Amino acid sequence: MADKDVCNGPEDDSDLGLRLKMVRKIYGISQRELARRAGVTNASISFVEQGRVSPSVGSLKKILAGVPMSLAEFFSLKLVEPGQIFFRASEMPDVGDGLVRSQLLGGVHAGRSMSILRRVFPVGLGSGPDLSVTDGEIGGIVVAGELEVTVGSDLALLGVGDGFYFSGRRPHRFRNSGHCDCIVVHATAPAQALSSQF
Repeated sequence: MADKDVCNGPEDDSDLGLRLKMVRKIYGISQRELARRAGVTNASISFVEQGRVSPSVGSLKKILAGVPMSLAEFFSLKLVEPGQIFFRASEMPDVGDGLVRSQLLGGVHAGRSMSILRRVFPVGLGSGPDLSVTDGEIGGIVVAGELEVTVGSDLALLGVGDGFYFSGRRPHRFRNSGHCDCIVVHATAPAQALSSQF
């Protein structure tokens, strides 16, 4: 179902009820819990969701306060089921260059606003000999091995539990300078085009 303009509101009561039901599902709230939070009866929530009752603006605001959510947020909500939430290792495609493994989390989500990768750097390998520059912000945590990180004129050797966070506009490079595979949970936001920069 298409989005409705915030000023126009929903087309009909069934659409309003569908929106309310979707909000509950997204936030993991039962009808009973929402009714308790809003100070209304469970039947009231049920009737609104079924399109049998059209609440006044004041009543709807009272119900949404139990989420909490504003009227503008409510009417601009995209009426689509949430996408896949959990991913097994086998569901994360390797978007690396064949040498450095880079498993992408949530690749099935169109319009991702960030990229999260599990990167495995073999001994002596990294993001390449040259410093890279990208848009957005970059962060990561070393979960195994050691990682040499160069950001501009700054260089650090990071071990397990250590991390990094910087603007991608600063020239940077990653390299495994240790004696075993280095594994890093790596994130960029906004999502970057998948290339050798990862």
